[in-house]
Amino acid sequence: MTHIVSNPSLSLNDGKTIPQLGLGTWQTPEAEASASVVVALEEGYRLIDTAAIYENEVGVGAGLRESGLAREQFFVTTKLWNDHQGYDEALRAFDESLKRLRLDDVDLYLIHWPAPRRDRYLDSWRALIRLKEEKRAHSIGVSNFQVPHLEKIIAETGVTPAVNQIELHPDFQQKELQAYHAAHGILTQSWSPLGQGALLRNGLVRDIAAKHGKTAAQVVIRWHLDSGLLVIPKSVHADRIKENFAVFDFVLDGDDLARLATLDNASNRIGPHPDTAAF
Repeated sequence: MTHIVSNPSLSLNDGKTIPQLGLGTWQTPEAEASASVVVALEEGYRLIDTAAIYENEVGVGAGLRESGLAREQFFVTTKLWNDHQGYDEALRAFDESLKRLRLDDVDLYLIHWPAPRRDRYLDSWRALIRLKEEKRAHSIGVSNFQVPHLEKIIAETGVTPAVNQIELHPDFQQKELQAYHAAHGILTQSWSPLGQGALLRNGLVRDIAAKHGKTAAQVVIRWHLDSGLLVIPKSVHADRIKENFAVFDFVLDGDDLARLATLDNASNRIGPHPDTAAF
């Protein structure tokens, strides 16, 4: 099959759009971030996802500039870390992220975790609403929020997040949270979409990959796309970055999707539970 470079965009609930497939940069060292971003943008990626806690915003920003793309040609997401939650603190943290990125605005700003022990996510959300009103964050959302956290900020402010970025992969599908998102116009974005590599060794996934003449990673990324999810696989290796984008020349059929649905297991969470995370 001919490789078709086509990265669809999905509509957000605020009228904006977001590329469905992007480059994640979690655990990407500062020194490698710039080169990774340049490779991704050259390949056709248009969404780059970073965060203050990743400590690579400077490198990500450098890669965005080195790509030569105009500002309106890429979509950048960054996130508010837990120890800067609160109204004034969040506004200051956002300014610091902009300085590191050397940008005047971001396309999407997220509260990284609800951190319910701190119980400051509502004030943080109010700060993000202000940033959106000021058009410095064009869209705002959250990450790792559970239904009660979402219900609280929506009820208190009347503003629904555009995105909730959560751990999601074929063996941990979070169907109930996905259904809540769908009912409230929130897009679901998957982090650790490959199950931190475990799915690449799964016999069922490998069987489907052989059927399509694709790699296991490409099958899993295609599953996210065919499921209507936003997805941000991470890699610092140029060949993997390119491989992860070569997913627009095939689709999974009903049998593939039914088989992958059988992998779902609530005990397969890799990261911490948002309600009990220690940070």
